Amino acid sequence: MILLVTNQRDLTTDYIVRELQDRKVPYYRLNTETISDHKCSIGYKSLDDWNIGNIEGESVSSAYFRRPSAPICRLKSLKNEEQEYVQMEWLAFLKSIYSRLERKWFSSPINISLAEDKPRQLLLANKIGFNIPQSIISNNFSHIISRTPNENLIAKPLRQALISGYDEKVVFTSRIPKITQEHEASISFAPSIFQQEIIKRFDVRVTVVGPKVFPVAIWSQENTETEVDWRKGGNINLVHEHIDIPSNIKDKCIELVNMLGLKFGAIDLICDKNNNYWFLEINPNGQWAWIENQTKLPIASTIVDELLKINENNDGH
Repeated sequence: MILLVTNQRDLTTDYIVRELQDRKVPYYRLNTETISDHKCSIGYKSLDDWNIGNIEGESVSSAYFRRPSAPICRLKSLKNEEQEYVQMEWLAFLKSIYSRLERKWFSSPINISLAEDKPRQLLLANKIGFNIPQSIISNNFSHIISRTPNENLIAKPLRQALISGYDEKVVFTSRIPKITQEHEASISFAPSIFQQEIIKRFDVRVTVVGPKVFPVAIWSQENTETEVDWRKGGNINLVHEHIDIPSNIKDKCIELVNMLGLKFGAIDLICDKNNNYWFLEINPNGQWAWIENQTKLPIASTIVDELLKINENNDGH
């Protein structure tokens, strides 16, 4: 049986569910916000000595860590601090289950978490031989001035692109023509990524699943609002086109995913006016359903193929 760890609203997992149902492969979708609805236990006799409801650890042959949410405490009679306590206990329980599934994960939560380190991504991408825009991650005004040409820069968040709250905001990649002394105070608030802007022909999303690569051109330059960040404005009309990319770029994408200990990676590249490809970042657990929806590329099917390979390997043991 394949275990899918996610949340109720994750539409991407719906694609996996549909593929598993079409193939008549047994699966269980664990929406982690509802974990407290189940009777659960963990023993010490073996790694498979656990259960979540009727699901026994020994029945799980492979698992896909997609987008779990924090457990919700259903006991509204409890005080806020008591509800927080209950939530933390459930998070600890889930963490223990995750560690016991280490050999069964498509990509393990630990490796996903480590791979989200963007400075590490740039370090490895540089080692592999990707073209990388001149970059510095800093809150130090003078370092940014000295480590970049300080003209035609872009700035983007190091980690958190969402400012939550009543008036929720998204921090998009922004163009900064030149940094001056007046920016020093705001730059010092937190480290950000500053890079030399690469004039694009188009953006590229490369979805890597195991040994397979699905490159898609996103024609972001056809809309002024999406020139710098194709996600800005939520323009669903941007043309997405399945393209071929040079074999050496494909190989680098696969190598980077392997170096990060993953079986999946959503890699963002830029193709410049001279058809050179530049590495920006990799999302180790990124969205892909909209890519499949627009291009009909068999991403869900390929992920299920990899999950079934894990099944076979575990059965072999």
